[in-house]
Amino acid sequence: MAKKGKLSWSDAPAAQDYPAAGSYLRLLARPGTVEALASLLSQAPTVTQAAKDILRAAGLPLLPVDDPEVAKDMKKVAKGQPLSPVLLVRGDLAAGRLLQIADGYHRVCASYHLNQDTEIPCRIADIPAATG
Repeated sequence: MAKKGKLSWSDAPAAQDYPAAGSYLRLLARPGTVEALASLLSQAPTVTQAAKDILRAAGLPLLPVDDPEVAKDMKKVAKGQPLSPVLLVRGDLAAGRLLQIADGYHRVCASYHLNQDTEIPCRIADIPAATG
């Protein structure tokens, strides 16, 4: 496992992270909602959340270190290259809606493998209220 190198993060998500998030979110929401979420994510402040809490809130399994994308991120860490913050859409406990990792699932898993308590920079957006 590539545990050498210090885990570091970019100050802001990479430009390609927003279209990647949109591609995923288009499977879950209508185009207008996806556009609104992309805008909200780009304007959201960066906060930190523990890797273990992100996975739990999303209800997602921890991918293995030999997953190709996780391994790619582990190699970046080993080389001292920063990872991009993750993009999240807040869940709703009352509605039973889980957190969505719009972009960065593999980075969350790589971070968890290094230390489950890793504080991951992320931007979080709420689903906009329907307008009528």
